[in-house]
Amino acid sequence: MIHKLLLSPVTLIVKVGQKIKEEADKELYDVSFIQQKIVHLQMMYELGEIPEDAYMEKEKELLLRYEAAKEYELKKWESMTKKQK
Repeated sequence: MIHKLLLSPVTLIVKVGQKIKEEADKELYDVSFIQQKIVHLQMMYELGEIPEDAYMEKEKELLLRYEAAKEYELKKWESMTKKQK
């Protein structure tokens, strides 16, 4: 019982850290999430909510993230197929 009480803060910190990592990975490597961001950015630009220079800068950033996410997805898939052989 005391053992659980003493370890519970550490367990909580680990779980919070895992959740943060999951969200960061989603932000960086989730292709569909990045696609949604690109569409949202395009809509903001077309509605005149952001200027062209800000749109171009953010679009470039999102496209680079998209490419990295696709690469990450491909490497992940390749490693999964190697394990099955």
